[in-house]
Amino acid sequence: MAGLLATSAQAQAQDGSAWTAQIAPLAMQATQAALGARPGVRVEVVPGTLDPRLRLAPCQRIQPYLPAGARPWGATRIGVRCVEGPVAWNITMPITVRVFAPGLVAAQALPAGTVLGPEHLRLDEVDWGASDAAVLTEPALAAGRALLRPLQPGQALRATDLKNRQWFAAGDPVRLMLTGSGFAIAAEAVAVSPGVEGQPVRVRTENGRMLTGRATGERTVEVML
Repeated sequence: MAGLLATSAQAQAQDGSAWTAQIAPLAMQATQAALGARPGVRVEVVPGTLDPRLRLAPCQRIQPYLPAGARPWGATRIGVRCVEGPVAWNITMPITVRVFAPGLVAAQALPAGTVLGPEHLRLDEVDWGASDAAVLTEPALAAGRALLRPLQPGQALRATDLKNRQWFAAGDPVRLMLTGSGFAIAAEAVAVSPGVEGQPVRVRTENGRMLTGRATGERTVEVML
């Protein structure tokens, strides 16, 4: 990545904002890779402070990079290395990457247990990087779902704020979709345990065989063979 001419790496070590112009494009690239082609995305990079005990040699060109395993946004760390100077060095510095994009927010104070409807939510610009949990953008994905925790007005609705849906109860008849390499078979069964979204469920087939699958919809279970 093209660098900005640095007069003194030591001076920059005291104030990470001197590298912001170079770090921001990298943060934007990482954000776009994580979010995909989403309109209305705005990225802000807030540099942290490096250890004042650092003694870095002067550098004519630095190169920022995202260390392996680092978060692309939120409170994270960015790597900075000297690629043109008398002494090669490589450090990491703390930064906060704020990613503002449209998302659903609470239109009013919503207590835990609220079953969400259109009147409870609105679209607004929110900081996606404030949490690892995904921000919801489609009202249909939240409609009829209950909140696990309260939301304040303007607070983003994230996937982890919603209770998992229960698609059916133990004892209910269910439709099985048995899938394997290159085939899919439909069958009937009875649920032995409740069909809760994201959790395994046990079913008993018409011939008495016990299978474990996952609930994928209203009285529907997918079993991988």
